[in-house]
Amino acid sequence: MGSFPVETFQPLDPDVFVKESQAVVDFIANYYRDIERYPVRSQVEPGYLSKRVPDQAPIFPQPVHTILDDIRDDIFPGLTHWQSPNFYAYFQANASTAGFLGEMLCSGLNIVGFNWIASPVATELESIVMDWMGKMLKLPSSFLFSGGQGGGGVLHGSTCEAVVCTLAAARDSALSKIGSDGITKLVVYASDQTHSTVQKASKLVGIPPSNFRAIPTSAASDYALTPDSVRSSMEADIAKGLVPLYLCATIGTTAIGAVDPLLDLGKVANEYGVWFHIDAAYAGSSGICPEFRHYFDGVELADSFSLNPHKWFLTNMDCCCLWVKSPSSLVDSLCSNPEYLRNKASDAKMVVDYKDWQIALSRRFRAMKLWVVIRRYGMANLMEHIRSDVAMAKHFERLVAMDRRFEVVVPRKFALVCFRLKPRFQGDDASKLNRRLLEAVNSSGQAFMTRAVVAGMFVLRFAIGATLTEMRHVEATWKLIQAKADGLLLNGSSDKSFFL
Repeated sequence: MGSFPVETFQPLDPDVFVKESQAVVDFIANYYRDIERYPVRSQVEPGYLSKRVPDQAPIFPQPVHTILDDIRDDIFPGLTHWQSPNFYAYFQANASTAGFLGEMLCSGLNIVGFNWIASPVATELESIVMDWMGKMLKLPSSFLFSGGQGGGGVLHGSTCEAVVCTLAAARDSALSKIGSDGITKLVVYASDQTHSTVQKASKLVGIPPSNFRAIPTSAASDYALTPDSVRSSMEADIAKGLVPLYLCATIGTTAIGAVDPLLDLGKVANEYGVWFHIDAAYAGSSGICPEFRHYFDGVELADSFSLNPHKWFLTNMDCCCLWVKSPSSLVDSLCSNPEYLRNKASDAKMVVDYKDWQIALSRRFRAMKLWVVIRRYGMANLMEHIRSDVAMAKHFERLVAMDRRFEVVVPRKFALVCFRLKPRFQGDDASKLNRRLLEAVNSSGQAFMTRAVVAGMFVLRFAIGATLTEMRHVEATWKLIQAKADGLLLNGSSDKSFFL
């Protein structure tokens, strides 16, 4: 129940902070020690929590140990454990000691760095860290503050924000030429493998849904967007009196990890004068490794480029890097300058005011988090982290290939393997069988995968990247998948060899 405090209320007492934050750190450390004990996917039913917690907020204060006990007893059952070593769903959401420390510092300092004067170091560290990242990825100097060509980078919370901001900049630049009533003529291009955030962002900036082109891909191009298909689509739109606006290419699509040919697509984009954005949210971090850098060939033709360190770069949520060649395009579209934000440095245009590079006014000190991660681990360990995940994915891919009942559907490029049980006979409903296999694995609580549909085929996605995942987890999960397949197949026929 709690009671009225007997001492003066002090919500930020340093001594209490030390004691209670230590209790939280110990709680989280024990969670990671025990994480394999929990079912990876939450097993609760919708609405479970309302039966466990009071329907009104407490009037009196409650001790931190009571709150932590309730988190363990009531909150944990509703968690899907993204940091479990047996989490292979969606995409990786790396946590790390350095990422956690950086997040603690970000939250502890708790500044709101909307412009330079609000906290100069927040802006200046962000600019430096974005150049560090750009140089690690060997991005063209035109994307860097230090490149001397007017480019630069900003930290957003997600790729969604990055795409909305660049689309808004592209839209306003186009409308300045054709008039504001021409927005119904603007067209956005992507592939049928591009993340749905691009289509969502198009609607948010006012592009009619009918003017979004999800261009089909096929196995012939490894499900990559082809320049000929883009050119044909743009030509058809121009013939209708429409105006090509924005082309999004991807390095590592969410569903299957496809990579679009940046160089050829960039040439088409430049030919038609459209904004060329590259979404490398998932696989962009791999670019620090020389063996993956060839996927970036053609990035020099892009207007903007984004990736998410919170996916594969050991940086706790949230952190998205966006580089643009022309920051003035973002500022022209997103700038607001009320009197209460004005100051000498901003008025003289001596500094970057990141409020004009994003949707919201307020912003977190994300640069602190990324800076700590890079410094604490260094490029060598960050490359080793990525290479280790890729090695485990290669091993899993070999295991799948060795079992004649299964097939790898899409050639693996990074640490994502898309596979399925083969159809057992002509006309068999392979989709239904694989759906049942996926649910059997996930409902076991021992692993969690998600799915995709590729060229009409239902496939299972095995995305390696959780920080705690080791080869033993991969092998144990493969045995689990095989065991569940055995059960499904044997229930379908008394002749096991029929399925081999």
